[in-house]
Amino acid sequence: MCYDVKAQLETQLRRAKRDSDVHAIAEIKDRLAGLTDHPYHHVSGFKHPKLVIYTNEHPMEPVISQWGLAPHWVKDKKQLYGAWNKTLNARGETIFELKSFKSSAIHRRCIIPIDGFYEHRHFKGKTYPHYIYRKDGKPMNLAGLWREWTDQVTGEVLHTFSIVTTTANPMMEKIHNNPAASEEPRMPVILPEELEEQWLQDYEEELTEQAINPLLQPFPEKLMTFHTVGRLRGKEYAGNIPEINEKVSYPELDQQLLF
Repeated sequence: MCYDVKAQLETQLRRAKRDSDVHAIAEIKDRLAGLTDHPYHHVSGFKHPKLVIYTNEHPMEPVISQWGLAPHWVKDKKQLYGAWNKTLNARGETIFELKSFKSSAIHRRCIIPIDGFYEHRHFKGKTYPHYIYRKDGKPMNLAGLWREWTDQVTGEVLHTFSIVTTTANPMMEKIHNNPAASEEPRMPVILPEELEEQWLQDYEEELTEQAINPLLQPFPEKLMTFHTVGRLRGKEYAGNIPEINEKVSYPELDQQLLF
């Protein structure tokens, strides 16, 4: 799954910089200032943070969106908070089947650029947090679904998104190894640069599933790397600070030739 990420504003704006000059980027930064809590050295999806995404409607224009796709049938914030945590991720295999995601899978897809994500490995009854990122240092551009939701009581409009997941590659199988999980190891769908526009492209409704399914593949492990980091939960959690994703060694893990 993907519930914890690192997402710097500079990383999230890199896509917008492709077609924008220095002045345009400065204007974008000014416009976004104060609308999010960047920098996110570590943030949990369960806090429903506001991140920068790029939608199929505006592929090069950054949009502020809140993590957790708001179901269309939810009428107010009270109902939303009861359902929100269930839509942080969307299984790629079922996005065209479940009513929570089907409409967005067909009509509203997006890209969420991040620096990397965190996952916990289980070993002898304990969990060990890992930070996973690209070897080349480039952003991980995650496949996502988005929706605008209106609170029928207050009229407030929220822009929301979910991260699409797929089966884990061999590296992620070893990290995302929760023995209590009811499903196979997962990982977010990380789009190679050459497939980003294909994900955002609009298709005839009856052809969308056929066009999108081939993109829902595990990212090659040879292009990824990882290291263990400090605790991301509980009293030992240091918080959203730059040092949170620095390498921390666990001797009991270091003695295991796991990778």
